[in-house]
Amino acid sequence: MSDDIADWTRLCDLLDDDPELAPAVHDADEDERWEALIGGLDDAGALAYLESDDTGMELADALPALPRVFRAGIDLSPVNDEDDLDAAIALADGILAPHGLTLIRLEEESDACALVAVPAENATAIIDLADALGHAAHAPS
Repeated sequence: MSDDIADWTRLCDLLDDDPELAPAVHDADEDERWEALIGGLDDAGALAYLESDDTGMELADALPALPRVFRAGIDLSPVNDEDDLDAAIALADGILAPHGLTLIRLEEESDACALVAVPAENATAIIDLADALGHAAHAPS
């Protein structure tokens, strides 16, 4: 196994516990692995996929369906009132924090917002691995 595959495997494992995620990413062409990762997270139900002009209402609808957020039973209704998506993401991240979760945005298309809820202790490793693999992931600022 090359270091590149090892890095992709580690990234997949940090983002979600779906056993089908890493094999799907490995099977993709090297230049399509990021898209395979995002598609695999979406297929697993672990991705909140929004558009840049969405508001807190759409975010508050999307996040509770994510497995980690669902299992924690987190009330995200305060996010509904935010008109700006970035402000809503920051508010939601603050609500998730006491539950040991944080949001990570996986950069894709300029008008897309692909979010995954991860254990907070994984955030730095996810961001660093994505960068090492030539892609961008970041936590809310």
